[in-house]
Amino acid sequence: MRFLGNVLATIVGIFIFCMIFFFGIIIIGAIAGSGEDTVTVKKNSVIELDLSKVSLDYAGKTNYKDFNYFEAHHNGVTDILNAIEAAKTDDKIKGISILNNQSQLGLAQSKAVRDKLEDFKKSGKFVYAYANSYSQKEYYINSVADQVYLNPMGEVDLKGLSAEILYMKDLQEKTGVKMEVIRHGKYKSAVEPFLAQEMSPENREQMTVLLNSVWNTIVADISKSRKLSVAQLNAIANTLGARTPELALANKLVDKVAYEDEYHDMIRTKLKIDKKEKYDIVSITDYAKKAASTVEDYSKDDIIAVIYAQGEIAGGEGDVNVIGEGSIKRTLQEAREDKDVKAIVLRVNSPGGSALTSELIWREIEITKKVKPVVVSMGNYAASGGYYIAANADRIFAEPNTITGSIGVFGMLPNMSELGKNIGINAEQVKTHENASGYSVFEPIDENFKGIVLESIEKTYATFLKRVADGRKMTTAQVDAIAQGRVWTGVDAHKLGLVDEIGGLDAAIKYAAKLGKTSSYRTENFPEYEKSFEDLLANFTGMAMFKTKEQLLKEQLGEEGFQMLEQIKRVKSRKGIQAMMPYEIEIH
Repeated sequence: MRFLGNVLATIVGIFIFCMIFFFGIIIIGAIAGSGEDTVTVKKNSVIELDLSKVSLDYAGKTNYKDFNYFEAHHNGVTDILNAIEAAKTDDKIKGISILNNQSQLGLAQSKAVRDKLEDFKKSGKFVYAYANSYSQKEYYINSVADQVYLNPMGEVDLKGLSAEILYMKDLQEKTGVKMEVIRHGKYKSAVEPFLAQEMSPENREQMTVLLNSVWNTIVADISKSRKLSVAQLNAIANTLGARTPELALANKLVDKVAYEDEYHDMIRTKLKIDKKEKYDIVSITDYAKKAASTVEDYSKDDIIAVIYAQGEIAGGEGDVNVIGEGSIKRTLQEAREDKDVKAIVLRVNSPGGSALTSELIWREIEITKKVKPVVVSMGNYAASGGYYIAANADRIFAEPNTITGSIGVFGMLPNMSELGKNIGINAEQVKTHENASGYSVFEPIDENFKGIVLESIEKTYATFLKRVADGRKMTTAQVDAIAQGRVWTGVDAHKLGLVDEIGGLDAAIKYAAKLGKTSSYRTENFPEYEKSFEDLLANFTGMAMFKTKEQLLKEQLGEEGFQMLEQIKRVKSRKGIQAMMPYEIEIH
C-alpha cells in the first residue's frame, strides 16, 4: 500500500510540476512578448483607417500585481485621434485612406474622429474614402473625405434616424413573469416597456426631440463637407435618394462610382508611383502604437491627468467596460496627491448604473476639486449615473450629440408569483419579525416593502437633484423641471445649463490646463486597473481552455446574439437603486 501511495504521490507531483512549468512558460512568454512592436513607417505611406476593432474611448492599462506584470493597449478612440494628429506632421505619411470602414463607434465618437480628419486635411495631405456600400453612420465619417468613391453595385443608406423599443406588458401577463417597477420621474422610461404595451406620450416626445437634435448635428456636418444644403440632404433622406450608385452620384453624395482597383490606381497617381507598383499602407491601429510612444513630450513636467469613466456603473474595481469605484477613486486620489498633475479631465462615457457607486465617485470628485481643477468631457453618453458623477465638475464639455441628462432613479424586481401559481409552486415563509423575509419572487409584492423601496428611491432622487443643483448653481426646483429622467443631446443640454460648453476632449484638456495655470504640459491616461493572476489566465485566447466564457459565447451566438445575452445579464446583475438612462438607445 505504501508503494502504491508513493507511486501515486510521484505521479501527482509530476503532474503539478508540469502544470506549473506550463503556466510559467505561458506567463514568461506573455511578459516577454508584451512589448508592443513599433511599426516601421516607410516613405510615401498611406494610413488605412479601419475602425472595425475600435469601440472604447480608452483601451486601458492593467497592472497584474501578483507578479508585477503591466499591460497597455493603444486601440482606443483616444489613440486613433492621437495617431491622426501625429500623422499631420509625419513627412512619411502622405494621406489617409478610409477603405470599407466598418465602424463600431457611437455618434459622439464618430464626430470626434470626423473632426480630427477635417483638421488633418488642413495639413495639405489627402483623405480619400471608398466603400462597397455606406451605412448611414459610416457615411457620416466618410463624407469628410476629399473624394468619396462608391462601388458600382453599392448604395449610400442616407434615410434619417430611428429607434425601436420593445414593449412587454402583455408578454408578462401571458407568462406570469412580471417586473415590479418602482420609479420617480415621468420620463424615466428605462422601465416603461415593462409597464405598458405602447409608448407613452412623454417618451415619444423625448425620443422625437432627441433624434431630431442628433440628426441636425449629423446633417450639418455632411452639408459642410459635401457643399449641399440641409434641405437637399433632408430631401435625399426622405426619398432614399442615394439608394443606387447613379442616384448617389447625381445627388452629389459621392464623387465617383468605381471599383476598388480603380480607387487604388487613383491613390497611386496621387503618390506619383507606377500603377503596377504597390504603395505602402500602415493600419491606423499600428500607427497608433507608434504615436503612443512619440506623440507626448516627456520633457514636460506638468501633467493633465485624463481619467476615463466608461461603461455601466456597477461598483468594484471596474475595467474598460465597467465603471467601478475602486479604480476611479484610487486614480483620483493619486492624481490630486501628485505635484506634477496640474488638473484632471474626467472623460465620462456612461449610461449610468448603481446610484451608490455614483455617489461614492461623486464624493471623491468633490474632495479632489478642492485640491485641483476637475473638468468633465462627455462622450457618447453621460446619462443618469453618468451625469451624476459629472455634475460637480468645475466645467462640463459635451459633444453636440452626447446623450445626457436622464436625472431620475428606479428600482426593478422580477416577480414570478403568477407563474408559480400556474405551474404549481407555493412559497411558504416563516419569520421572526415583520420585515425579516424581505422580498420573495414567488409572492406578490408586499405594499409595505414597496413603500420602503419607494422611500429609498425618493431619497436617492432628492440627493441626485441636490448634487446637480449644487454643481450647476441652480435650484432643485429648476433641476426637477428639466429632470424627471428625460434625456437630451449635448446641444439641448447646453441650452438648459446642464453643460457649459460644446466641444470634444481636446477642448476640455485645454480648458483644464488653463485652470491648472500651465501652458507647457503633457497628458497621461488613466486608470490603471488592478487585476489578479486568474484574470491574466482568462486573457489567453490561443487555446479553448484559456478562452473566456464571453469569447466562447460570442463564437457560438454571433455578435448580435451575444449582445442580447449581455443585456439580459446586465439587467439581472443590477442591485440596489439604479440611476440609469432610459433603456439602451441604439440609433439607426
